[in-house]
Amino acid sequence: MLAAEPKAVTGIWWWRGKTFRRGAQRVIATALILIGAGIFLVPLFWMVRTSLMPGGEVFLQPIRWIPSRLLWENYPKALKVIPYLTFLRNSILITSLSIVGAIFSSCLVAYAFARLNGPGKRVWFTLLLITMMLPDAVRLVPTYLLFRVFGWLDTYKPLIVPHFFGSAFYIFMLRQFYMTLPRELDDAAKIDGCSFFGIFWRLILPLSKPAVATVAIFSFYSSWNDFMEPMIYLNTMEKYTLPLGLTFFVNVRGRTEWNLLMAASVLPIIPCVVLFFLSQRFFVQGVSLTGLKG
Repeated sequence: MLAAEPKAVTGIWWWRGKTFRRGAQRVIATALILIGAGIFLVPLFWMVRTSLMPGGEVFLQPIRWIPSRLLWENYPKALKVIPYLTFLRNSILITSLSIVGAIFSSCLVAYAFARLNGPGKRVWFTLLLITMMLPDAVRLVPTYLLFRVFGWLDTYKPLIVPHFFGSAFYIFMLRQFYMTLPRELDDAAKIDGCSFFGIFWRLILPLSKPAVATVAIFSFYSSWNDFMEPMIYLNTMEKYTLPLGLTFFVNVRGRTEWNLLMAASVLPIIPCVVLFFLSQRFFVQGVSLTGLKG
């Protein structure tokens, strides 16, 4: 009994040491996450703080982190400087149609690559992945010339129609998810007389809600925050989107009213934050499931 006691004591200390190490690692990881989150939240805090400040306090030295008084009237005042509601309506229209187009086209193409057989399928899929390596600046001039030939300049078509032809990233992500679904589901549906499109519509699509939700979220952020393409293709102010319309706050009456600009910039962020928290479960589940099988 006396000979076994040192081993028992050693085991207890080893267990306690291991528990302490796990607790320390958890504390350090949590601290690092909080520090990183705080660093990334500084620009957002700066934006909200500036939106509630009088114009003369924005660039005071030393920096005034908390406004001397909160000017909530900056928000309704910012909505009157530009036709904000018109820009908001344009952004909602373009974003909604872009999401519909991205989901419809990407789901169909991904289903074909994942579940159907055909000559050269791997070659076409490889070519599709290669297009993801092309930067947007490379295709900017050719697409602009193409849309000019079509007569689509100063219309919403260049901002909406391309989404109905699929996105390489969305197709790849959905294809990875579809390949995780068992093939026996397709065989059982075929025995019941279901067509290829019927299998997709009645079987595959209802099972891919997390992946479809992920595509919808990515498409929403991409279209809602897009600045470059509306700036290139839209010339009429009444057709501007919100990101493009915010440029009117720069050099208004010979100066930039930063507090009003920040107030007008906070409002478009609200739908993004609300959408993320409402769909966070689907987003995380969709991202985690789309890379299980290659």
